[in-house]
Amino acid sequence: MQAAIRLAFEGMRSGQGGPFGAVIVKNGEIIGQGNNQVALTLDPTAHAEVVAIRDACKYLGHFQLDDCVLYTSCEPCPMCLGAIYWARPKAFYFACTKADAAAIDFDDQFIYDELDLPFAERRIPAYPLLREEGLKAFEEWRGKENKFVY
Repeated sequence: MQAAIRLAFEGMRSGQGGPFGAVIVKNGEIIGQGNNQVALTLDPTAHAEVVAIRDACKYLGHFQLDDCVLYTSCEPCPMCLGAIYWARPKAFYFACTKADAAAIDFDDQFIYDELDLPFAERRIPAYPLLREEGLKAFEEWRGKENKFVY
């Protein structure tokens, strides 16, 4: 956790992004690390956890973090939480809470609130379109013999 917190300071102080850091550990060794790089990369998905997941997966040569543990300087936002679940580490630990983050204007509660609203009533409205045509790709996937299941 100390390494994740150190990365939070380093990234923030160098102007790469907000005060967030994360590391991924396997068998006692850090195999992936990241700090928030949203400002540096102009990429809204470059949160510390996502950067660390990408780094660890590249190191492992795999898209899942089997037998890994993630340490992050702050409770993950909804996007990062989703990425953590898709990467499937065996556990994660966090230092600061989402309430701590909200106190410094990193408040994700609006996203949680949006998920309960009907698509058309969200801040960014969403509308279904061409479902039948989109389902054709799903149908082909269902029958695909040589698919890579994940």
